[in-house]
Amino acid sequence: MQRTLPKLGPRMIVSVVALLAIMLLALLPVAAYAADSNADNSSIGPAVYVIRAEQTVESGLQAFLERAYEEAEEARAEHILLVINTLGGRVDSAEEIGHLVRTSKVPTTAFVQGKAVSAGTYIALNAKGIIMEPGSAIGAAAVVDGSGELIDNPKIISYWTKAMMEAAQLNGRNTDIAAKMVDPRIKLKLPELGQTLESGEILTLSATEAVKVGYAEFTARTIDEALAAIGLDERQIVEIKPSVLEKIGQFLTSPVVVTLLLIIGIVGVAIELLVPGFGFPGIAGIIAFALYFFGHFVAGFAGMESVVLFIVGIVLLVSELFIPSFGILGILGTVSLIAGIVTSASDTRTAIVSLAIALAAAALIVIFVAIRFKHRGVWNKFILSDRLTTDEGYVSNPTKVSLLGKKGVTLTPLRPAGTVTIDDERIDVVTDGEFISAGIEVKVIKVDGARVIVQQWNEKANQ
Repeated sequence: MQRTLPKLGPRMIVSVVALLAIMLLALLPVAAYAADSNADNSSIGPAVYVIRAEQTVESGLQAFLERAYEEAEEARAEHILLVINTLGGRVDSAEEIGHLVRTSKVPTTAFVQGKAVSAGTYIALNAKGIIMEPGSAIGAAAVVDGSGELIDNPKIISYWTKAMMEAAQLNGRNTDIAAKMVDPRIKLKLPELGQTLESGEILTLSATEAVKVGYAEFTARTIDEALAAIGLDERQIVEIKPSVLEKIGQFLTSPVVVTLLLIIGIVGVAIELLVPGFGFPGIAGIIAFALYFFGHFVAGFAGMESVVLFIVGIVLLVSELFIPSFGILGILGTVSLIAGIVTSASDTRTAIVSLAIALAAAALIVIFVAIRFKHRGVWNKFILSDRLTTDEGYVSNPTKVSLLGKKGVTLTPLRPAGTVTIDDERIDVVTDGEFISAGIEVKVIKVDGARVIVQQWNEKANQ
């Protein structure tokens, strides 16, 4: 059985070409950023680099800090002052940043301005020294879920407690304090503060308390005071700030935005492929995917290979609509598209979760649109939907309704079928079952399609 292929009309061809063209044009900023990021950064000699970590701990911050630390090492900086003010964030990003801080060739001092909570505490503990602004706080590093509720999973708590204790041990800090910042089940006595923390409490230290228990070396109100405290007040200061593109990348790579972009992208492209006529859904879908890849490229996670995989996936899916491949092109296209999305993400597991949520939400939206616009769908290319109805001007047999009530004379006996003449026209008729001889006057009492039913007419009998 041969598969009937849809005809590639001019409108469909233009739609497909425009779809791919807009995708390529939308990704031009990625290439531009790649060229700009390869510019040579000349060394400015020994200096103190001030780097700010003043946002949620996630992949965007991780990418910025990796770039900033690389610049500091290339410039052979004498020291890094890492300014921390965060309520925490992702554990995996915190671990990567902590590793970056403790393994850097340039020694780091963490300057806590405001808060170094949760993941921020872990990052600070990986620094050689900690300085705190008066009124700031450090601690409260319990593991919580997306809604802020404590996670009561012994394995997770044990793992994160151990990680915090090892970070504290790096520079001779009390590991029991680090453990109490994570696990509320621990009972801890702090003679330096004259207090005992019972089970059920999570430890948070103020700036003064942190100095007393040895978790901070100094307190300072400003960056200059902090540098003076560690004897670096007369050094050249170079402050590295996130670029505009990095700020955009941080926003575009946040989990909520990533999921939203994937939903818009999948829905837009799917609707454009299923419902002919390039329009707003296709444009929105392409822009959403372009923003997804641009954000991950700027954040340092995606390479051009991820973009190529995605474009190849789209091309294969479009080809499946026109080339009989028994689903092979569709499967390859889907695999390529998913590979492009996953390989561009900072974390595979997170990318798969976001993609799964996006696919589920997109499926519901696409099903709704498909039902709403079923008369315009591409599936109509494969289905004969024309109906030869009377309303459309098609008539299977000439209508005989006009004969109803007319009288005629039988030309042949009706047994019960036969022929009569009505208005000098020969008409094939039937009776209700009665026998009528030739030459008898009859009357049409019913017309059922092409079937004309008559009965014998007698004026006196029918008065």
